[in-house]
Amino acid sequence: MKKTNKRLDHSENAKDDKFMKTTQFLQNVQKSQELACRLFPYEKWMPTETNIWVAESRIIEEKQEPDKWEREMSQVRILTGRGSVAYFLPEKLTEGEAGLRCADTVIDGEIVELKTVTGTRATLSKDFKKGYKQGASLVKDHTDIKSHSVYVRLFSDLPVESVKAKIAGELKTRYDSGNFICFFETVAELHTWSYNELRAMISKK
Repeated sequence: MKKTNKRLDHSENAKDDKFMKTTQFLQNVQKSQELACRLFPYEKWMPTETNIWVAESRIIEEKQEPDKWEREMSQVRILTGRGSVAYFLPEKLTEGEAGLRCADTVIDGEIVELKTVTGTRATLSKDFKKGYKQGASLVKDHTDIKSHSVYVRLFSDLPVESVKAKIAGELKTRYDSGNFICFFETVAELHTWSYNELRAMISKK
């Protein structure tokens, strides 16, 4: 009898877990679509891969800049393969800085700029600051959107704690909410920290 109960409990837990994941996925689909359409209300969105939509005006990038296209798609697949939902946004220049474009995507209902880092902690710092600025530029005209995030695919062999400390330091004088997402390529680990969580590291020192 006890063994049967354990099997039943395990089965019920599995069903509950599947239901929660399905519910979360549907919420991510809705939130991502709503935010992408709100930021770019006249854009058409093209389904390209599982859980990935791309602005019609950006599809041309696949042929004109295939290396960039594949780099960004492969980075996003790391998240969508785990159940996330991504919308690639149209390319839009930021105000006040020539050549700097706004954030790349909406992922799970939040604006996210994509960065690939292969250098030192200094390179990580530079790319994070640029990504943060690109997200902030996109929300500037939407005062009720309070957060934007940066997602780094890190090829450098930097320790997790070192990366956390570096980003925490960069957030010391930056006050928007959001998340720092980092995929450590050398160990195939995905980590996410909220900006508030990272700022708290500085306040404890």
